[in-house]
Amino acid sequence: MTAASRPALLRGRTFVLWVVVLYALCRVVTTTILLAVLPHQAPSGMTGGDDVPVTYFPFTALWDGQWYQRIAERGYPDTLPVADGGQVAQNPWAFYPLFPLAARAVMAVTGASFPVAGSTVALLCGVGAAVLMGLLLRPRIGDPAALAVVVLWATFPASVTLQLAYTESLAVLLLVAYLLALSRERWLVATGVAVLVGLSRPIGVPLGLVTLVVVVLRWRRRRTAPITRGTYASMLAALVGCGVAGLLWPAVAWARTGSRSAYTDTMSAWRGYASIEPFRPWLDRATDLLGGQQGRLVLVAIPVVLVAMVAGPWARGLGADLRTWSLGYPLYLGAVLDPFTSLFRYLVPLFPLLVVMVGAGWVDRRGNGWVRVLVRTLPLLVLFVWGQYWWTDELWRFVPPSDYPP
Repeated sequence: MTAASRPALLRGRTFVLWVVVLYALCRVVTTTILLAVLPHQAPSGMTGGDDVPVTYFPFTALWDGQWYQRIAERGYPDTLPVADGGQVAQNPWAFYPLFPLAARAVMAVTGASFPVAGSTVALLCGVGAAVLMGLLLRPRIGDPAALAVVVLWATFPASVTLQLAYTESLAVLLLVAYLLALSRERWLVATGVAVLVGLSRPIGVPLGLVTLVVVVLRWRRRRTAPITRGTYASMLAALVGCGVAGLLWPAVAWARTGSRSAYTDTMSAWRGYASIEPFRPWLDRATDLLGGQQGRLVLVAIPVVLVAMVAGPWARGLGADLRTWSLGYPLYLGAVLDPFTSLFRYLVPLFPLLVVMVGAGWVDRRGNGWVRVLVRTLPLLVLFVWGQYWWTDELWRFVPPSDYPP
């Protein structure tokens, strides 16, 4: 290392240190909220037994955490269970394997129980996601805004899942790793990360859209920045990697169970519809909650607001990749998600919108100094911390005998 390069590296290390410290403080806040809600959790089979006092780690493995524990301890079934009506019943094939396998590895090495291993894996993945997110945003919006966005993402109401036995932190870690690789034109690294994404979360389709936009923009610069044959091949590999990410887990389920539709049939068991019908659940849910006319107006307003947030000059600093993700991912959710109480969790990967919410997306970085960013961040921070308590108490806390999942 030369003397000229050493200060820049130290500044980079200082930035990463700040990310880690701030993220740790955010997790202290979340832990405090979990401990405050914990005494109100009634013992049940989900918490270790009706007559067993609820403690912290079992409290972090409720709901889907029970399925991940089952996978970590027993794996996936070779045959699909069938409900009384003849349709496929709920089963582990709905849950991607990378997180429970990582937890199983920690269990094997340390002897820890799944709740301990699962929450630890989630916590560590969250630290990694925060660091990579900061590094991804730093050159686009500057240090103050990048740190502010990481803090807001780490305190978002559903960010409680970042230290629960859930996949949100792993998914965002791989997402930001992929986006960072794309931004640095590390096409083969992106390809490898895409395959891991295909084993952790069903987001390969919107990532493919992001990759296509980045590849097209790179191709348009070919005269000023020539593209070699090897680079062309690497860009194609990244696109293929996203395709593999979208098809990999359904293919594994097919190969293991012998049923071509094993994954989609399993997913349908969690939905209120016999099959996946794009966008219809949103219309039905909005109609049920708000009425026909108002529901349709809300459904029209949501994409209009998203486009307005992302398409204006106030978001240009995000770059084409993050702007595409901010539109492509919600479009994908609209097509495949049956919206209900889990919607809050699905918003966790939309961290680029936080840049716009704090007014930090202008290309010239106007108002992105420490004081102005802090002033704009604090109200959102207070709102988000309050939202964490609401999410934990209303959605995460299980009220026997049945409740709505978070």
